[in-house]
Amino acid sequence: MKKVYLDYAATTPLDRRVLNAMTPYLTEVYGNANSVHSFGQEAASAVDNARRTIADCINAKRTEVYFTSGGTEANNWAIKGIAVRYREITGKNHIITTKIEHPSIIESVKYMEKHGFDVTFLPVNSDGLVELDTLEKAMTDKTLLVSIMTANNEVGSVQPIKELAEIAHAKGALFHTDAVQAMSSIKTDVREKNVDLMSFSGHKIYGPKGIGVLYVKSGIKPDKFMIGGHQERTMRGGTTNVPAVVGLAEALRLTVAEMEDNNAKVKAVRDYFLQRVQSEISHIRVNGGMEHRVVGNANVTFEFIEGESLLLLLDLAGIACSSGSACSSGSLEPSHVLMAIGVPIEIAHGSIRFTFGKDTSREDVDYVVDSLKNAVEKLRIMSPLTRD
Repeated sequence: MKKVYLDYAATTPLDRRVLNAMTPYLTEVYGNANSVHSFGQEAASAVDNARRTIADCINAKRTEVYFTSGGTEANNWAIKGIAVRYREITGKNHIITTKIEHPSIIESVKYMEKHGFDVTFLPVNSDGLVELDTLEKAMTDKTLLVSIMTANNEVGSVQPIKELAEIAHAKGALFHTDAVQAMSSIKTDVREKNVDLMSFSGHKIYGPKGIGVLYVKSGIKPDKFMIGGHQERTMRGGTTNVPAVVGLAEALRLTVAEMEDNNAKVKAVRDYFLQRVQSEISHIRVNGGMEHRVVGNANVTFEFIEGESLLLLLDLAGIACSSGSACSSGSLEPSHVLMAIGVPIEIAHGSIRFTFGKDTSREDVDYVVDSLKNAVEKLRIMSPLTRD
């Protein structure tokens, strides 16, 4: 049976070149990077070089790059660390985010709400975009932090981060962006975007799982996230995962170097997929706008059927995709993102997220669409909701 992976937004395979870069630090250079002996210093040198590589890729300073266990930790640290420290300094207690953020942002903000913060969840339009005047109207003199993701993990909408950050800064607020879903296809210059904090992770860019970065602009100092260690300049305790750090740096370096070619390839197969689906399957809806969207995302609603049933039939055919964020899998609630962009609740459950990568071929797409047509037809025959 042919197998096709179309869930690159959940995770990507490890690039063989990244594995090759990591391997010596799994077997040969195994010292603790915080040890003073030669074994440790060799590992520390690798971490320092990786930090420099990552900083160069995002136009940051080496000292502005902090390693975390992934995007979720980085997001938690950004929200909680800034909120706790800067409420004490400024007296401000208002946080603004959007209704379509990743659960790690939404739950972190709700956590701070329980601890005395006022929270505003901004709406988005049908394309999944925040209107600039919507943020402007939500800003107050008490606004401490604005957190808006660069690219949405479900419908792929890409926000105007530079303009949104300018609005936040005009009111004296700090600006954080979750760039986890953006790094594979959008070149990110933190100076040009003028963000104060930014999160991203390794496993979305063909790097290892369990490693991420929080960029923190010089002069900004969130509260410490994990105490009990001197790692990450005392800001985040815990033994440094040297192989993963090296792997993340190499993955990001390759991603930036090859982005233009990979984007063209991924967009071509995504567009080919949508062209076939829209012309060969009736009663479907592409969710979110196409103009401001990451190249590898296609979120499609198939009316009159349940998305979970469709996922199971596709899985039996060897096809991997998802019904939304992997961090929300298992929930019976309709996607909060689809609800926010106005997808009717009665059809939201029939939505599937297909995300494409640099290894996806037209032959893969043909197999997926042919299998999809059969699965949709089968489920609609069984569904009491199907119309003539």
